[in-house]
Amino acid sequence: MIMDIHSHTYYSGCGRDDPRTIIQAAIDGGIEVFGISDHNYGIGDRKAEYFELLTELQQEYREKIKIVRGMELCTINHLWLRDDEDISHFDYCLVEHIDLPESSVGLDIFRYALRCGCKTGIAHTDLIGFAKKLGKDPAAFLKEFAEHDIFWEMNVNYDSIHGYHQHEYVKRLVESEEEQDIVRNSGIRVSVGFDGHRVEDYVPERVIKMCDFLESKQIPMVAF
Repeated sequence: MIMDIHSHTYYSGCGRDDPRTIIQAAIDGGIEVFGISDHNYGIGDRKAEYFELLTELQQEYREKIKIVRGMELCTINHLWLRDDEDISHFDYCLVEHIDLPESSVGLDIFRYALRCGCKTGIAHTDLIGFAKKLGKDPAAFLKEFAEHDIFWEMNVNYDSIHGYHQHEYVKRLVESEEEQDIVRNSGIRVSVGFDGHRVEDYVPERVIKMCDFLESKQIPMVAF
């Protein structure tokens, strides 16, 4: 399965492109499952409009690619979801920055995932490094996420918005058989996301390479 479930459109303040533009780029790039996951604070009060559009796009492109309806949730700077915001009807959400001291979620992520009510993943976070920082055994730490059915994103971003930065935890996983064993044996499922913000920066080959790597190492991916 070739999956990219982290992408941004003009609904994100940092995004720019029309959803159809990035969907076509994903199709042309050989992606099979494509998730649009705009920032909750960029969508703001347009969540019903956003969800309706993604649902329409699911149907419009159903013969060409599987579209999944997502949202990326900020947990810092007072930009988190309000208590009265229901996102349980979305296919998934990506929660960011739980490893930062100022996160409103942090280690309360398991309760927070229940509050979200949809399939929940951890975006661009070094969970193994986070475990070590907390003095926890990484294998046991990841297993707890697996037991709560929370998946972990392998973020393969390489674009102008992020200064062509590559995530060290992803590079480390590819190079370390020990960490591959930890992830595989923990039972946690993983996703792949390019985290695209500009269609001209999109490199689907990075997504495909990571998906193929995970399959070759028998590391299970999240299913939709």
